[in-house]
Amino acid sequence: MSASPSTNDFILQVEHLSMKFGGLIAIGDLSFQARRGEITALIGPNGAGKTTVFNCITGFYKPSEGMITLNRIDGSSYLLERLPNHEIPARAKVARTFQNIRLFSGMTLLENLLVAQHNKLMKASGYTMLGLFGFSSYRKASAESIDLAKHWLEKANLVDRADDPAGDLPYGAQRRLEIARAMCTGPELLCLDEPAAGLNPKESAALNELLMDIKKSTSILLIEHDMSVVMQISDHVVVLEYGRKISDGSPQSVRTDPRVIAAYLGVDDEEVETVLIEVGDEDVIEQLDTGPDAAHGPGTSSSFLAGPVTDTIGHSEGERVTVSKGASKAEQVDAKANAAPRTPAKRATAKPTGSTPKPRGGRK
Repeated sequence: MSASPSTNDFILQVEHLSMKFGGLIAIGDLSFQARRGEITALIGPNGAGKTTVFNCITGFYKPSEGMITLNRIDGSSYLLERLPNHEIPARAKVARTFQNIRLFSGMTLLENLLVAQHNKLMKASGYTMLGLFGFSSYRKASAESIDLAKHWLEKANLVDRADDPAGDLPYGAQRRLEIARAMCTGPELLCLDEPAAGLNPKESAALNELLMDIKKSTSILLIEHDMSVVMQISDHVVVLEYGRKISDGSPQSVRTDPRVIAAYLGVDDEEVETVLIEVGDEDVIEQLDTGPDAAHGPGTSSSFLAGPVTDTIGHSEGERVTVSKGASKAEQVDAKANAAPRTPAKRATAKPTGSTPKPRGGRK
């Protein structure tokens, strides 16, 4: 019998996370775990709340409710929602990139990576004085920082352009440089917000190679819409819709989950079975006639820090805002599964055309 995973096997534990903006529930009672040494992907349609989760993890937002625990390799643990923003990268060793590239375009590639190590260099310089007089401690720290920067430039296949301005790089190379800069901070958890956005297939392949290399030493939490990237490199996938978790598991299990198919394609409830038939997975089609998995989706919170998240929110002025229950395509699949037995739709004997319905509502 295999032993159950210990707490230290999970580098990140998100428990009953909720984030509310007035009457809007951006994240509702979300719980998931990211295992150490793996790539965990957070996916979902546009507006599902993925970046909001990242902002809560990295300190840009303070959650309305819930706990976010970071377990470092040395055995120390940090509640990220309680740490000051600047201590999350410094003490908890969490680094992130953004949807929009944020490089110093006028600086060289090497200088961009040295800037990421400014805390170490400033401390070694005695905050200018030791560095001004060339003390050995500063010279040593400076040499180590340059070596680390060159190491990650080589990993990102950019070492031959170390002295070029970052703004002169093509888009895909700038993406890799931004990831290399984040790695120069020495993170244990690297959070990447849509790193493959706008990349062509060759650039995506180079990105995948870099991420698989990083995975050997650093756990990765990834937001991505490019399913070819997600399915090729991810070990674990969490799917969100309207701020709620609708699926959680391996890439193989998630890609055939009817809730995920309905949410991602944005199809109407009466079109769900048609989509699944065109996908061609008999097991998935049969799942429409079974009940939903209770482990997925929101439930009543048992955390003493997080109360239950409901579909109705009260305000101090007495106003109440109700979130439409019919908005979630995943919930429509669950409702269909719970409905009374019906006569299965007659399937056509002809082979499917292979066409896939286009995403609705701008979802990718």
